[in-house]
Amino acid sequence: MTDLTERADTRFAAARQIADAVLFEGYVLYPYRASAAKNRLRWQFGVLVPPAFGRDRGEHAHQRTECLMEPREGAELSLELRFLRAQRRTVQQADAHGGFATVDELDLADRVLVPWDEGVEERVSLTVPVADLAAGVTYPFLLPAEDDEEPVYDGDRLVGRMLRRCEEVDGVLRLSTADLAGPYAALRLTAVVENTSDWTPRAGDGRDQALPRSLVSAHLLLGLDRGGFLSSVDPPEWARAAAAGCHNEHTWPVLAGPPGSSDVVLSSPIILEDHPHVAPESPGALYDATEIDEILALRTAALTDREKREARGTDERAGAVIDLADSMPAEVLERLHGAVRSLREVTDPAAAAEPLSPQTPWWNPAADRSVDPDLDSVLVDGRPVAAGSRVLLKPGRRRTDAQDLFLHGRTALVEAVLHDVDGSVHLAVTVEDDPGADLWRAQGRFRYFQPDEVALLEEA
Repeated sequence: MTDLTERADTRFAAARQIADAVLFEGYVLYPYRASAAKNRLRWQFGVLVPPAFGRDRGEHAHQRTECLMEPREGAELSLELRFLRAQRRTVQQADAHGGFATVDELDLADRVLVPWDEGVEERVSLTVPVADLAAGVTYPFLLPAEDDEEPVYDGDRLVGRMLRRCEEVDGVLRLSTADLAGPYAALRLTAVVENTSDWTPRAGDGRDQALPRSLVSAHLLLGLDRGGFLSSVDPPEWARAAAAGCHNEHTWPVLAGPPGSSDVVLSSPIILEDHPHVAPESPGALYDATEIDEILALRTAALTDREKREARGTDERAGAVIDLADSMPAEVLERLHGAVRSLREVTDPAAAAEPLSPQTPWWNPAADRSVDPDLDSVLVDGRPVAAGSRVLLKPGRRRTDAQDLFLHGRTALVEAVLHDVDGSVHLAVTVEDDPGADLWRAQGRFRYFQPDEVALLEEA
């Protein structure tokens, strides 16, 4: 067993951008101030707490990854466990006698310093021959407690200090493989990450006391120098049953790196698709994936000077978001307004290549020459359904709006056949005996069903 080599580090580099997005997801949310209610309950993904705390509290102390791989002879598995360690920051103000007193905030000219838990990035890396994994490999790790002191100046005057404290964090990695029955030399890889801290909470201790002793946003990067991994969601047919039998707890493995590659897996506490990537329009980390980048950037730029000073004093990363929003050029902001990426094959290249009018905006259906909602059709039970077809509605119980269940058995007229960017097909319909059908049609407001939620009616 050796330290992670430079070659393995290069292999992970392509996947590290999306891994960083996982690591810092929800780290600090708009409006980027510690005083905001949404920033008082932090870190919801990949938190591995001390075992004694997680018991009976709905928190867990381990992650388990299982995936399939086809290593070649002499292959080595590289592993990188990445997580944040909560570093507790206390703010103190200097007094006239050379001492310091703990305060709730320290108001400076450029920022307002407040108590806060900073996230310190940690990595545990190792490389091990795949042949050694059959017997199982256990790799314990320990991060000792640390203290740090930083003086705070307002201009040339010492006005206070920040005290930082990292608690001890210890854990273990357990790796093993098992042979798969089948035509190929494939293995099931099991990688377990455990928090093994012996810290025991006292009466009244809550999540705030457990977080500094936890692995936060924990995830794994796995790499093979020879061979590759199999997709957990789209494995080859011979491995489908084995992939379905993989047991993953509190994490999910996907193929990472460029499309077509299979030598790296990212096992993430956030469910992703194979080969995830950050949109090229994204100007930088905003730490808040529940918001639209354009809206978030505009809202951030509109914060008051006092709010921006508090954000800069909350965390360096929050301050970077403020600076990004304040300095974002108009052309970059315009790119955030939206992008359409079609995953479907263009059925009529000549039509798709036909130039659009400069007045046709990107969101207008006419902007995509490869589809025509008024003329397109889709097969339902082997027969084409298009605009003007009459159908019987039979909405599914699991995939449809609950209100649509009341339309079960009603007849409807198909108004358009629509394709979304994920390649799914939707039927826009109006209910035939709805007295407001003409009004909905005039306004372009329809009900939407998938092809397997309707049955074609015989035309009179």
